Amino acid sequence: MNVLVTGGAGFIGRWVVKRLLEDGHQVWVLDDLSNGRRENLSEFLQHPGFRQFLQGDIKDEATLQSLFANGFEVCYHLGASINVQDSIDDPRTTFNNDTVGTFYVLEQCRQHRVKVVFMSTCMVYDRCQDEQGIREEHPVKPASPYAGSKIAAENMVLSYYYAYGLPTVVIRPFNTYGPFQKTGGEGGVVAIFLKQKLNGGMLHIYGDGTQTRDLLYVEDCARFVAEAGYSAAVDGQIVNAGLGRDISINELAKLIVQDESRICHVAHIHPQSEIQKLLCNYEKASALLGWKPTVSLEEGIRRTEEWIRTTTFI
Repeated sequence: MNVLVTGGAGFIGRWVVKRLLEDGHQVWVLDDLSNGRRENLSEFLQHPGFRQFLQGDIKDEATLQSLFANGFEVCYHLGASINVQDSIDDPRTTFNNDTVGTFYVLEQCRQHRVKVVFMSTCMVYDRCQDEQGIREEHPVKPASPYAGSKIAAENMVLSYYYAYGLPTVVIRPFNTYGPFQKTGGEGGVVAIFLKQKLNGGMLHIYGDGTQTRDLLYVEDCARFVAEAGYSAAVDGQIVNAGLGRDISINELAKLIVQDESRICHVAHIHPQSEIQKLLCNYEKASALLGWKPTVSLEEGIRRTEEWIRTTTFI
């Protein structure tokens, strides 16, 4: 197929592009590089299936119109502002990118009859209440403008399925980590902790560290994203993906550094937007797509640490 990946130069986007190329598709990438990096795509530029990287904004209708003239079958819409604290500090930018930008993408997909795979987030959910995990019907709680913008965009995506019969799917991966994730303040907790460990520094935990996360290795996530675009079984649906196991941030830090003297707690920067327990139930993804995670947390951390240790990329 001909496919477009918005946000394809980002961390997850880069792995989605890799998976799509491995599956034999022709891939175009649109990214404004506000969060993504051109270097993330460098190994694909000579691949016969990699057709074009375009630095541009999803809110630029002229850019979208020219891109969609290529005749896509699927648009993987990953382009977004993704930082919770940034959304609290500057909600306008997050809303415009995540909600308004999604509308512009949807309009092109409607006009050209292109399936939409919309990347949402587990951060839309209220806290998990039990060990059965969060199902797609679990209550949502927009505890940050980031979550609120994603919920609004989700509703628009699903409205195009019901109003226009456009094939769309909302996917909610849980906290994703792995190689190519940034290790600075805007990165994920695993990458940040590993970098702090390798630099010989302290691992800083926001708050008391009892909050839990369900950590999904990025190659498992990318496979889920890609397959959501291949199957009509998920059209009009919201679908989770996660490891199905949560771990407290305290236990994660101990697993990574194995030296409690190198762990310290600091004041939380946005306690009002913290979700105390996140645990994914991925039964729907398993039933509709035959998907399940294959990389354990311990193996994923090992792979990520090896990448950070050996790369000159970050």
